[in-house]
Amino acid sequence: MPVSQSLETKQPARLEMENVSAGYDGQMILQNLSIQVQHGAQVAVVGPNGAGKSTLFKALVGLLPLRSGRIFIHGEPLGHHKDCVAYVPQREDVDWRFPVSVAEVVLMGRFARLGWTRRPDKNDHAAVAQALEQMNITNLAKQPIGDLSGGQQQRVFLARALAQEPHILLMDEPFTGVDASTQEATLNLLDRLKSQGVTVMVSTHDLNMAAQRFETVLLLNKGLVAYGPPASALSAASIQRAFGGQVLFLNDVAAIVDDCCPGEDHHHPTEIA
Repeated sequence: MPVSQSLETKQPARLEMENVSAGYDGQMILQNLSIQVQHGAQVAVVGPNGAGKSTLFKALVGLLPLRSGRIFIHGEPLGHHKDCVAYVPQREDVDWRFPVSVAEVVLMGRFARLGWTRRPDKNDHAAVAQALEQMNITNLAKQPIGDLSGGQQQRVFLARALAQEPHILLMDEPFTGVDASTQEATLNLLDRLKSQGVTVMVSTHDLNMAAQRFETVLLLNKGLVAYGPPASALSAASIQRAFGGQVLFLNDVAAIVDDCCPGEDHHHPTEIA
């Protein structure tokens, strides 16, 4: 996954947020968040429903304007690098009825590079083919996106992000509602991206996965609760501050009971090391 020479030599691929606040319809969801994400880091973003995880990701790709604060990528203000950050949204945020094929969805990852005038060339199509192969969905290239299973749809959006060749990848709840093989494919992808120096932020409800598979954890509840290595960021005190009455500790096991959304399963028992 190439990184342009000009960016690589100027400064590392990293993300900086200074007092970032954002929200919807007059309601502030994320407030005064200041962190730095270093080049090649893999960060698990954890917090209860409504904590600001999705709000953060949408702000980082310009889908949601900031109420205050600043975001820098490679030291430049947000929006300077159009194709630098790729975003994989939650599956429920996507209209799967849209009549496009798998290959067409993955090609959308090249649009920032194409602009409004240039047509896809052999390099674009090669990037799409490589992304399909990496996610093991080449055989689905001509299938309508709406005909796929949840796990297959997740792989398609991961392939779209790969085709973008990003320096920073944001993944919003990629492990929710997918089969075991898709979850394993996603974890394998994280390993490959780490070896390539791609910076990754992944939101998840799974504290055990956050503690065991990520070197850094960002714990949110409408603002910064903790940020750092899992051992410190996921301490009992930090989890209690983030989840409040939604967390119960029994013999070093934290049972997260998030009942804000009726009809959904938000029970997440997790062993805390």
